[in-house]
Amino acid sequence: MSAWLGCVADDYTGGTDVAAALRRSGLRTVLLFGTGADIPDCDAVVVALKTRSIPAPEAVAASLAARERLAELGVRRIYFKYCSTFDSTGEGNIGPVADALTDAAGGRLTVVCPASPEHGRTVYQGHLFVGDRLLSESPMRHHPLTPMTDSDLVRVLGAQTPHGVALVAHQTIQRGPDAVRAALEALEARGVRYAVTDAVGDSDLDTVARAAAHLPVITGAAGLARAAGALEGSRWDTSGGDGLPVLPPGPGVVLAGSCSAATLEQVALARERMPAHRLDPGGGDLIGTATSWLEEHLAGGGPVMVYSSAPPEERAPGSAALLERALAAVAARAAQLGARRIVVAGGETSGAVVNALGVTGAVVGGEADRGVPWLLTTGRPPLALLLKSGNFGRPDLLVQAVEAP
Repeated sequence: MSAWLGCVADDYTGGTDVAAALRRSGLRTVLLFGTGADIPDCDAVVVALKTRSIPAPEAVAASLAARERLAELGVRRIYFKYCSTFDSTGEGNIGPVADALTDAAGGRLTVVCPASPEHGRTVYQGHLFVGDRLLSESPMRHHPLTPMTDSDLVRVLGAQTPHGVALVAHQTIQRGPDAVRAALEALEARGVRYAVTDAVGDSDLDTVARAAAHLPVITGAAGLARAAGALEGSRWDTSGGDGLPVLPPGPGVVLAGSCSAATLEQVALARERMPAHRLDPGGGDLIGTATSWLEEHLAGGGPVMVYSSAPPEERAPGSAALLERALAAVAARAAQLGARRIVVAGGETSGAVVNALGVTGAVVGGEADRGVPWLLTTGRPPLALLLKSGNFGRPDLLVQAVEAP
């Protein structure tokens, strides 16, 4: 097979987000977790990794392996997908991975565009906004793994790479693709590798996508991927394929590990609608207690929820890895007990759950909410997975996902 676009995503929910955007653009999209699965014929392949917060050398090695797998599939262009809040540390991993992917493709310059206006993430004068707040003033400043305390993307990325970083400001974006292409060429002539592009609306993303259509590697969040996919997606007919997939029968389980404000609101609502068990890292046999509770309450047909989500003042220091392992163990036991609809909130949690379930690939279905698609696994028995980024979704998403027919 040969696909037009290959995407390397730095976490599992980010992979589902970008896969949904590409499918929405009209591309037949397959999502892989890792690099080993066989895939059907498609137009875009997303390889979802768990590299956002691991040591940079490991992230680079995994990303290059994904690129090699995509090259074997005949992919002609690479998209490096990171979060629309640019989640990273002072050392990476966005800069090191982007360096490696660009070098491997023989590229000299690429764009950096985390804007996702539909989710309230915009970039203006090189500063990333979450709604009407600077990133550094948003709840992301309290993220337990990648606290974002600087909203200046040129400065943030500049600390992660030895290469030059510069801004293509909104005034240039407003002048259209030709002006942006000229600005990119001028930056490349100066030896700049990374062009951070302002974008405050979807039309800006369309402009950047057209201007960067010649580049072998582009980087960004799902917004730019949607725009890039739309340049090719109009070739294919997706009529009749935009609804939710037929979900396999079986009880539903919600597993929530994200501590974002959006997820906390969703968890609070779900607690009112279904039996719920909160993981207590100081309560002895964490996994045994949780799986015993699950066995008792799932017997009634579900849905049920197990969660560790908590506001900053209630989080137990150093417990993140333990809680992830517990949620992964609960997911595996839920599947053994016959659960066929598993909804997960949080990127790190999604990675742990997918690995525990042994899922290697899935066909991307319709979206339960913007950027949150259903995934039908390719293994047997089939599972319907909904992997939700912590910041995504309307307040009732968790409830609707497990209660909808």
